[in-house]
Amino acid sequence: MKILLITQYFFPENFKSNDIAFELSKRGHEVTVLTGLPNYPEGRVYTGYGFFKNRKQNINGVKVIRSLLIPRGKGGGIRLFLNYFSWAFFASFSALKLALTEKFDAIIVHEPSPITQGFPAIVVKKLKKIPIYFWVLDLWPESLSSAGGINNKYILNFFKAVVQYIYNNSDKILISSKGFRKSIEEKGDYHDKIVYFPNWAEDVISGGNENYPIPSLPPGFKIIFAGNIGMSQDMESILGAALELKSKIDIKFIFLGDGRSRPYVEEFVAQNGLEKTVFLLGKYPVEAMASFFSEADGLLVSLRNELNFNLTVPAKMQAYMSSGKPILAMLNGEGAELVKEAGCGLAASASNYMQLVENILILYNMSETERRVMGQRGFNYYQQYFKLEKCMDNLEDILNKKI
Repeated sequence: MKILLITQYFFPENFKSNDIAFELSKRGHEVTVLTGLPNYPEGRVYTGYGFFKNRKQNINGVKVIRSLLIPRGKGGGIRLFLNYFSWAFFASFSALKLALTEKFDAIIVHEPSPITQGFPAIVVKKLKKIPIYFWVLDLWPESLSSAGGINNKYILNFFKAVVQYIYNNSDKILISSKGFRKSIEEKGDYHDKIVYFPNWAEDVISGGNENYPIPSLPPGFKIIFAGNIGMSQDMESILGAALELKSKIDIKFIFLGDGRSRPYVEEFVAQNGLEKTVFLLGKYPVEAMASFFSEADGLLVSLRNELNFNLTVPAKMQAYMSSGKPILAMLNGEGAELVKEAGCGLAASASNYMQLVENILILYNMSETERRVMGQRGFNYYQQYFKLEKCMDNLEDILNKKI
């Protein structure tokens, strides 16, 4: 098939769109990606890219076309608005040109925020009469309230109308979480369009390397948090748990990643004398995760108690499960249910750091064998439902209208 993948985020940015494009290309499909200038998460365009630099590329056999955008900067509301709409605007013109000069059999839209990524796809659909497969990774307008703090009813109603327009023009609405179904069906008669298409694990096993060079980790019972260190991840509650366990100097909290809340974490650690139990190691490539995870006794995932988050399974959850290590979760909804269903860890409710403390101590007091069995259950669940190859098989079936 000739497939057009539309997404604001693509390699060298680290998103699932990379896997989709490269895996479908490996399977013999001709893939074109319409994307933007890479600027996530730093907020500035990557070195080597610009108005006259690398606007057209061929990466691993995938044709890549990059539309202009206003970089997201530090992620403030106005700057994000300009980032989202500037890309949708310029990408729609690129989509028009593609529709007039190229032939495609299907359009896949990869939609973490923003929802506006659907507009360029609709331009191509209107001209070419080809189906749109819209993969929802973030619910709108709910995410504007939960993550963006926007509660103005006129803004929310405007974006609800935008969402309905995009869903109306989508032939299939792929949902990464089963919890999304109710919200989407409340916006219109989309029951027959919805198909469950979950995230898969980051390439921790097949792309990772347990011998990848990493710094020496502090000795003791190691709890690793990997990923964005942001407001959504509720660093306050994690640090509340760390403070409660301050006297248990054998229990170490290790943070891998970066984000807007990192300065807060650093300040909290310094003010509360947690330097012996809380460590921020910075960002590392995905290839290093296997090395880090192999040394972990537990892997930590957390989200605030927000409607949008409660309906979402964090993408890192599958990566954690693929490592075969126990999961310590502090969240509500779909993510917590997954931990319980797979039997791969211990789940505290969102922001309940005292319950997290109890679960950490339960895991700490388990034998290595008990922890290994718990982690193995997560790995088995990952193999059955979240392996990349299986998900790509399902995507091909969807595109071939078998699902």
